[in-house]
Amino acid sequence: MSWLNQLIIAPILLPLVTASVMLLLGEKRRRLKGQLNLLSSIAGLAIAVTLLSWVRTQGQAESIGVYLPGNWPAPFGIVLVVDHLSALMLTLTGIVGVCALLFARARWDGAGASFHALFQIQLMGLYGAFLTADLFNLFVFFEVLLAASYGLLLHGSGRARVKAGLHYIAINLFASSLFLVGAAMLYGVTGTLNMADLALKIPLVPEADRGLLHAGAAILAMAFLAKAGIWPLNFWLVPAYASASAPVAALFAIMTKVGLYAVLRLWTLLFSGQAGASAHFGGEWLVYGGLATLAVAAVSILAAQRLERMAALSILVSAGTLMAAVGFGQPILTGSALFYLVSSTLALCALFLLAELIERSRSANEAPLDDDEGMPSPLETLHPPKGINLDDEQKAVIGQIIPWTMAFLGLSFIACALLIIGMPPLSGFIGKLSLISALFNPLGLGNAPEQPLSAAGWGLVTLLVLSGMASLIAFGRVGIQRFWKPEERPSPLLRRYECLPIVILLGLCLILSVQAEPLLRYTQDTAASLQAPEAYIEAVMGTRPVPGPTTFDVQVQP
Repeated sequence: MSWLNQLIIAPILLPLVTASVMLLLGEKRRRLKGQLNLLSSIAGLAIAVTLLSWVRTQGQAESIGVYLPGNWPAPFGIVLVVDHLSALMLTLTGIVGVCALLFARARWDGAGASFHALFQIQLMGLYGAFLTADLFNLFVFFEVLLAASYGLLLHGSGRARVKAGLHYIAINLFASSLFLVGAAMLYGVTGTLNMADLALKIPLVPEADRGLLHAGAAILAMAFLAKAGIWPLNFWLVPAYASASAPVAALFAIMTKVGLYAVLRLWTLLFSGQAGASAHFGGEWLVYGGLATLAVAAVSILAAQRLERMAALSILVSAGTLMAAVGFGQPILTGSALFYLVSSTLALCALFLLAELIERSRSANEAPLDDDEGMPSPLETLHPPKGINLDDEQKAVIGQIIPWTMAFLGLSFIACALLIIGMPPLSGFIGKLSLISALFNPLGLGNAPEQPLSAAGWGLVTLLVLSGMASLIAFGRVGIQRFWKPEERPSPLLRRYECLPIVILLGLCLILSVQAEPLLRYTQDTAASLQAPEAYIEAVMGTRPVPGPTTFDVQVQP
């Protein structure tokens, strides 16, 4: 076994050890804990990028890494697996985690107790959910990340956070109960919880037990759909995400993708074309559930007034688009959806961070700054250049010098809006265009489809266009109110830690816009491997434990 196989467990162990050390340090060493948290998060991102590079450069048969933590073979022991999909989600989680933490270090990490430890536990749960290969440990990691998210959601206190947090906790506890019930029913029918072993057992289920199998899978899917924010199970999401502090909401942007990941992983693995009578079970429900989510979110975003609520509703737009695309079960469409997932997650993470800074400029509630951390003074405090006429109050008669902080916020807002709306030439447009192209050409460009586009396909195309128009109206209205409305407000004071993560996230989206082909090729390979799960099953079931120390039999002569 190579050292890269040993690296598979590192994304779980690293935040676990880091959180334990920070709990031992206590609350008085907050600066040290912040530095340790940032160092660990960057190391976790580096590990995720290494695993991504590894699975990308290997051949199709060797692009799946399997690690047995307890050295027990599947399906009896714990199994961790990294493939194209899990490596992509690990890297995306690492990027979001580092950027959210950079923003939090400006001031939010001091708004409550144990922020840094909870942050690392949250990352541990996310990494574990993307790596595990059995339902029981998927439930364990779900509960780990949810337990940490309860504390993070309430971080900073406030009545709105407490109220939204109670709803958030109640709904997720109910969803966890459904998870247990569904997993227990699947275990009762198949006798296993290992995902690869389930894929082998489901085609062999007797016809008399198939109804119980489908009922268990449907209950399990309800738990995942509630966590993914699919209508009508998503009424808790917008209040919770809009009430959370900016760095926590940015980190939560990846949490809805955990439910989507679980649906995509299990549906393509357990109910693939080789599942016999259960092949593609529930696919139509995924499509129509995604379309309903997309329609409701598009209408709701028109009524939103606060930028935080618009960001939360944009998450629902993204979730509905992705779920509907996945439900069609077409590899090219799934690959386009994964590209859209990456672009939308980065843009929404940046929007959640940006929303606080824009609202700060609206209320002129500047955060306290240290001398070494403060940004340069707004340009309007400087002497105007020569040649400009001044009135009695020493203000420019024609024209106004725009402070650089307002210029930064305005340009960043425009970039986020264009990415989320899907306007060319940014990556959001590339993602939506790829989805529409895949719907009309399921066999690839240049190949005529065997049958015309279905009603559900036309519905998705229509809603993609209409949701973009709704977002354009909503973001345009908010942009006019925040940046164009003539009001005398002092420019907000920003810290470097608050600007840097937004620049990183938008910079990555810009790179995706210019260099979209490598990621599109990677996501298409990912979709192809998901639609043909034989390699995944063979890799998991074929991995053998590492032999122990050699033992010698000593025969005692009588």
